[in-house]
Amino acid sequence: MGATTSSKSPPFDGNEDVTFDHFEILRAIGKGSFGKVCVVQKTDTKKMYAMKYMNKQKCVERNEVRNVFKELQIMQGLEHPFLVNLWYSFQDEEDMFMVVDLLLGGDLRYHLQQNVRFQEGTVKLFICELVLALDYLQSRHIIHRLMAVFPLLFFSEISSPTTFCWMSTRPYHIRSNTSANDIAHVFKTATVMYPAAWSPDMVSLIKKLLELNPEKRFSQLKDIQSFPYLSDVNWDAVLQKRIMPEFIPMKGRLNCDPAFELEEMILESKPLHKKKKRLAKKEKDTSKSNSSQASHLQKHLEMLQRDFIVFNREKVRPHHDSIQETMTKSGGMHREDNQNNHL
Repeated sequence: MGATTSSKSPPFDGNEDVTFDHFEILRAIGKGSFGKVCVVQKTDTKKMYAMKYMNKQKCVERNEVRNVFKELQIMQGLEHPFLVNLWYSFQDEEDMFMVVDLLLGGDLRYHLQQNVRFQEGTVKLFICELVLALDYLQSRHIIHRLMAVFPLLFFSEISSPTTFCWMSTRPYHIRSNTSANDIAHVFKTATVMYPAAWSPDMVSLIKKLLELNPEKRFSQLKDIQSFPYLSDVNWDAVLQKRIMPEFIPMKGRLNCDPAFELEEMILESKPLHKKKKRLAKKEKDTSKSNSSQASHLQKHLEMLQRDFIVFNREKVRPHHDSIQETMTKSGGMHREDNQNNHL
């Protein structure tokens, strides 16, 4: 995508709305069915972010506008150290944009594909961080749809239709179109096999999370905190990121698939780095289609334009809340200060 946007960004006035013009586009790092993600730098603060952009026409054609709006509405009200937090949302004629925290370490799937094998201490820390994030979401009455299916999605590898060995991918072979009955059947009939190298305490914790009986299954923060395997965890230290993880992704390298960058440069019909020139040319083109199909699409695009939720976290919260305040908002989970500071 090159190193910059197609033309120099204008000076930024703190009172004006944040727009596409206020970011320098650095590179593409991911994509979805109708949205893509790139690394950007805000020109006034020089802060780095991830920017997700979704094509409006594709979104309308696939009937996804409502889902996008719901995602924006939810993310505006959330802020937590272990969530990808929304900073800005805005739109232009072609796309909707969501600017969020940039996490340069890559995702777990990528590292597993690179044959990284996480030590148990690292997994233990991941569990604690996930627990705190899920507790925060639960306090806001939000359930992530993946977590609703299974709370720990980053360990297992399917070895047969009904037997699962915990190694590298997901524990259950479930797709987005899998019916609820089929999911229930998988949960009831699947046998999970645990590696011999795993400690008995870790296996016990996973079994509690996979318990079929909801009365016995761990479902709250207090369940996890009281479990002997995690009794030495300083939860305040985890939340404040004072625990040094055993695995730290390599700096100075791209921890994602570089194919996204090549695809954006070569295959994308409307590349982001050429947006300004493209929109400027579009404004000069006065020809309009009179077909009923084009008219119907235009009506929906106009409604999307009107109802889109613009957001700027800096205006909503001029001063950053401390980690401790964030923790209090999530319901409070403080432990005694004399606990160990390690996992």
